Amino acid sequence: MPPMKRRDFIRTTALTGTAVLAGTWSAGAGSAVPAPQSGAGRPILITSANGAAAAEKTMQMISGGSDALDAIISGVNIVEDDPNDTSVGYGGLPNEEGVVELDAAVMHGPSYRGGAVAAIRNIRNPSKVARMVMERTDHVLIVGEGALKFAKAHGFPEENLLTDRARAEWLKWKENLSTTDDWLPPHSIDDDGIGEIYQNYLRHYGTIHMSALDANGNLSCATTTSGLSYKIPGRVGDSPIIGAGLYCDNEVGSAGSTGRGEANLLNCSSVMVVEWMRQGKSPEEACLLACKRINERQREKRLQDEQGRFKPNVKFYAINRKGEYGAAAVRGGWNYLIHDGNSVKKLEGAYLFK
Repeated sequence: MPPMKRRDFIRTTALTGTAVLAGTWSAGAGSAVPAPQSGAGRPILITSANGAAAAEKTMQMISGGSDALDAIISGVNIVEDDPNDTSVGYGGLPNEEGVVELDAAVMHGPSYRGGAVAAIRNIRNPSKVARMVMERTDHVLIVGEGALKFAKAHGFPEENLLTDRARAEWLKWKENLSTTDDWLPPHSIDDDGIGEIYQNYLRHYGTIHMSALDANGNLSCATTTSGLSYKIPGRVGDSPIIGAGLYCDNEVGSAGSTGRGEANLLNCSSVMVVEWMRQGKSPEEACLLACKRINERQREKRLQDEQGRFKPNVKFYAINRKGEYGAAAVRGGWNYLIHDGNSVKKLEGAYLFK
């Protein structure tokens, strides 16, 4: 599938990267999820490039009749538990003080509920805690020390999440500090050459997002991350913020993001993707519109390239209730994954700029 370029996006109304997966499925015996929705497509999921094992687990459960959110959380737990993924959960790169802080959020389409935790320490599966917030509190978001106490009250064990590999990477960053941290001098939107955090190989960000349509035609999603490496302690990105890092409407579709969280916080990107799908845009078109919105609203020169375009990357993933999918990023040269009920497939994502 060739990536959609900006000029093609402007003049095109068809979705080049979307597949309509028709068919009817029924939930397994004893399922407590609502009855299938009319017009819903066959089960499908979309996820970021680090979610291959998570996708297999999620679709296995969905095919067995599980609710989408049950399946998604079980899937992303694989990535949260993987010490080799330094952007999520156990083994995630720490904040600037060497402490791992995690963010996660979940949304459940059939019940229109959500839950989230942010800057939680010592708990390796924040997606599970986010669901507990949704199901066992009157709140949507709990942060920091309060999130840790809440998790411990519900039996989640504390553990040191900083692996030897992540510690070595953090020490390497500490030993090479220059303009690559998040403490900036006083500056205006016209100042350039400060905070070059995305140009240095020592800094990176990463996340896993997954949206899924289950056998009963219900949507859910989750995002979980250790956030920007070496961030200021207490920094919260878009991942645990419903409407920014993810959003789900069971009548329309589900969307989420990875990349520079601050851009999504300022643009409420994921809810916008779903609203554009509500207006009839395909998932890919809606994701490209979110990228375009971010680029056009960027005013800080330090975050612009030589052509005045948004310099960091932001990626979006979306599915609608018909089983159509699509993804797009500000910058090209990237891939995402879908599982169509048969296998995991890696696809090239659309983009605004190469």
